[in-house]
Amino acid sequence: MKTGISYEEAKQILLSLTEPVEVETIDLDQCYGRVISENIVALENVPSFDRSPYDGYAVRACDTVRADQKPVVFNIKEYIAAGYHPEKLIGKGEAARIMTGGEIPKGADAVIMQEKVSAEEGTVTLFNELSPGENIIYAGEDVHAGEILASKGSIIDPGLAGAMAAQGITSPKVFRRPVIGLISVGNELVEPEVNAEGPIIRDTNRTILTSAILKNRCIPRFIGTAKDDVGSIAGLLKEGLRDCDMVLLTGGVSVGDLDLTPTAMKNIGCQLLVKGIKIKPGMACCYGISENKLVCGLSGNPAAAFTNFCMVILPVLRKLAGQYPFETAMFPITLINSFPKASGSTRILRGTLDLSDGTCRMKIFENQGNIVIRSAIGCDVMAEIPPGSGPIKAGTVLNGFLI
Repeated sequence: MKTGISYEEAKQILLSLTEPVEVETIDLDQCYGRVISENIVALENVPSFDRSPYDGYAVRACDTVRADQKPVVFNIKEYIAAGYHPEKLIGKGEAARIMTGGEIPKGADAVIMQEKVSAEEGTVTLFNELSPGENIIYAGEDVHAGEILASKGSIIDPGLAGAMAAQGITSPKVFRRPVIGLISVGNELVEPEVNAEGPIIRDTNRTILTSAILKNRCIPRFIGTAKDDVGSIAGLLKEGLRDCDMVLLTGGVSVGDLDLTPTAMKNIGCQLLVKGIKIKPGMACCYGISENKLVCGLSGNPAAAFTNFCMVILPVLRKLAGQYPFETAMFPITLINSFPKASGSTRILRGTLDLSDGTCRMKIFENQGNIVIRSAIGCDVMAEIPPGSGPIKAGTVLNGFLI
């Protein structure tokens, strides 16, 4: 077991032990937000035929030479609506009336919009010279057969769902949504609906992590609240490992007399991997593995648990769910306001993203304490202060990431 290592090293240890869950087939109408388990390859061209982008007239471009100097009259040979297969060959001096989405008839190689012609009964007069291919959407202009539309590990968004529909892919293969067990630990914890009088605390960690898990395409399952007792914690752990793909606990991972989560993990045969990481908030933690399932104990302090989740657990959940890339993308971000404290170890700031001046800036919340959950309200970005840093001035550029 490693102790006091960086969050990055701890994250890599957990990632090295994580493999995606199984694959299932779902209906296309239910696919939004799911992670595809194989490359989506185009089976056919889109569009599958040459078509017109406008209501107008399909002609041979060579018949329009110098039409801007001397208008040219064409005989209308056919009417082509969308969904209609042309039957006539367009020859010299001939045109086809064509609607938006209509198939280009044989012989024609250009389309002119109806607003630019003069139409009479059975004829149409052009006043513009056209080039071959003008105003024609060619087969495969959107998608070519054999083209990779999305790679394995991509998340299905409306665009990909529509692209699959265009290919006739109605039952995509996706990774199953992992089930993440949640256990709260602490004699002082009660359910949110309980009147919190006296030395008791409403359980907020369960709700915070439930929301974060749902946001990241996994299924949360609350196993229960354990007392500060090894047997109570161990019993819920066994239940969670039986029914879930991964278990998260909050509470009981520090160094007090009642911090019994690591002991309970060992008692059920869990191999402890990491205890404590160099990060603030979120230092108190304990990670282990039991029968190829990860068990991650986080701090009972809400902001600490949430920060540890974002920095270490979140990439693991993404990999478990089959998502790729699963690592958090970092980018430079400028602080709008200052942070007055020194940082002996890596410190993670919570705040909101500001793009109002065209650059990536971050307004950090005033209270960054371990127990302060208010600073997670509206939090959409975090930034990393390197270890050994002094107070941070406004205008400092840090590495940030979206959550």
